Amino acid sequence: MRVSFIFWRTNVLNPWQFRLLTALGLLSLALVVANIVLFTGNREAQNEFSTRAQFIQQSQQIEPLYQGMIRNLAEIAAKTNDPQITHMLTAQGITFTVNPPKDDSAPKAERKGKAQ
Repeated sequence: MRVSFIFWRTNVLNPWQFRLLTALGLLSLALVVANIVLFTGNREAQNEFSTRAQFIQQSQQIEPLYQGMIRNLAEIAAKTNDPQITHMLTAQGITFTVNPPKDDSAPKAERKGKAQ
């Protein structure tokens, strides 16, 4: 008993179909690579954004502390007339003015309708 296999030789794709499918495959590969590059860039941008947002949030939490420190430094500089502290504050863009002391020797206004 003899078994023989018959192979039909037929072209599966025409040449233009082969070129078209090859071009579509290359285009798909290029789009995948572009997607990877854009995804990586987007992730880096998101990391930078979250880092900045965290810094801003932490800065807002300690802002009252900084304001108190600056206020105390300005009060010390005004009371002691310290030029080093004044120069340090002005170098950082912080200016302050000294209010004149209240004069306690001035006569007090009389209250209407009440005897003193």
